[in-house]
Amino acid sequence: MKTFSLSSIFSDHSVLQRNEVISVFGYVNSNCKITVTLYNKNKKILCKNSVPFVTEKEIKWEVQLGKQVAQKDCQLKVDCTFDDASSKAIILEDIAIGEVWIAGGQSNMEFELQNCTEGPKELESKKAGKNVRFYYTKKIGWMDEKFYEAEKQSCWETWESDGKKAWSAIGYFFGKKLAADCNCTVGIIGCNWGGTSASAWMKREYLEKNTDLNTYLTEYAEATNGKTIEQQCKEYEDYEIEFAKWNEGFSKLWEKDHNISWETAEKTLGKNPWPGPASCKNPYRPCGLYSCMLERIIPYTSKGVIWYQGESDDHKPDMYYKLFSTMIENWRTDWKNDKLPFIFVQLPNHRYQADKDFKHWCRIREAQQKIHDTIKNAWMTVALDKGQFSDIHPKAKKVVAERMENIALEKVYCQPQKKDVFSPLMKDYFICNDKIILTFDHASSGFELKKDEQTYKEYVEMEKNQGNTVPQDFTGFEIAGEDKVYYPAKFEFGKKDDANTITLWSEKVCQPRYARYAWFNYGPVTVFGKSGLPLAPFRTSSQDCENTTEHAKIQQIMTVAE
Repeated sequence: MKTFSLSSIFSDHSVLQRNEVISVFGYVNSNCKITVTLYNKNKKILCKNSVPFVTEKEIKWEVQLGKQVAQKDCQLKVDCTFDDASSKAIILEDIAIGEVWIAGGQSNMEFELQNCTEGPKELESKKAGKNVRFYYTKKIGWMDEKFYEAEKQSCWETWESDGKKAWSAIGYFFGKKLAADCNCTVGIIGCNWGGTSASAWMKREYLEKNTDLNTYLTEYAEATNGKTIEQQCKEYEDYEIEFAKWNEGFSKLWEKDHNISWETAEKTLGKNPWPGPASCKNPYRPCGLYSCMLERIIPYTSKGVIWYQGESDDHKPDMYYKLFSTMIENWRTDWKNDKLPFIFVQLPNHRYQADKDFKHWCRIREAQQKIHDTIKNAWMTVALDKGQFSDIHPKAKKVVAERMENIALEKVYCQPQKKDVFSPLMKDYFICNDKIILTFDHASSGFELKKDEQTYKEYVEMEKNQGNTVPQDFTGFEIAGEDKVYYPAKFEFGKKDDANTITLWSEKVCQPRYARYAWFNYGPVTVFGKSGLPLAPFRTSSQDCENTTEHAKIQQIMTVAE
């Protein structure tokens, strides 16, 4: 039987990337010629292309169309004529040509508009997101018949769609501001899943080629060794039932007490079974979501990627640079664009109230800045000040999204902004007698100090719970000598020509060698550039102390709509 289809990411209301060659693709299983025609709102042909395909088995076909300017109300027609002269046609209406971005990562990118601080007000408005459209890849981690049936039901949504409340909040606010600044429709492709490692979004060969990264594969192989596909599926299906019961129980507890702690919930309900057994059906397995989600939208023409992830790789912080940089390489190769922009969020303040401060998120943040410093067209958005006490899911998303969009405007769209779009980043340092003088990029106008009394109180209380005392002279800055013992540092901001400097010293360290700032998973954020953006956390040397391999278990409390 001859079959022909258009990939599910193409539907009515699709957004196609302006000013770029447009890839249109799908699947076919027999010799044919496929013709793709794009019409404007007056039904005049904007562009057309035909390509023959020779095959006796199902293949992924692709036809490219010429660059187009931004416009709305277009029509896309795809004709397939087989060798026996039989044909099929697909016509899509209300096509927009504008800007397209992929919103990738884990739960903080997945976090829904209806649940974020700013969401309810947006959703009350009939016009707020009128120039934003959204496509969500189906969140199914196993490719069976149900997968393909569900994928067929996926489609682009507009602000008139009921599904808008479940859009990524970060994706939505990024798209809304970009649509206003670029004066065109913006399409966001949601390709994210809470709790996932970056390894889930990568092709197997990219993990295999690196000894460190290959551990993601070997650990999975060891956990599933000797288990049949049927056994793995059964184990995961049993887990899903158990997990659903736990979440139902948690929802009831949460309704009674919105401040219920994870520990209290587990005492009442038993241990949360997330993330379930290693299984071919578990979406958190390495490479799993690459094949079930990402690969299904490749090579949809897109301007770039916004990314918010790193929490679930905190158990291997010292290889996150390799992991994330390799993932970027993987995606750029797949899209055949070695300059594909990545704008990503540096992990914000986070620590559960009962956890020790293992400083594993500090090292993830450090790896993220290294990506910013060394990978072209990859830019970091600092969000240290936007964490939420004892909650891995900060609910305020708009400011972070708009910081990301400001970077896109300046770096991707070449529209210089009035204020610096990047946070101050530590550039270099030198030792002068008993002081350390630090220099910073993106701080030419200097720094300012802000109070963060509430976070400070929370920090003190968490340390007290662990039997630790926060020094009275705590400033967030610390210095150490050759013994690598850190003490709180006094500090002074530079002035005039030296406005981009900060000088540190301590009476307890006569010969300083190391310095760091905000080297905690969660603590007060007090130093900002005059741009209003927080100083990025840093340390002057990765050799300043022992890096513990311990880490806190990430507690993925399900988001409950109020």
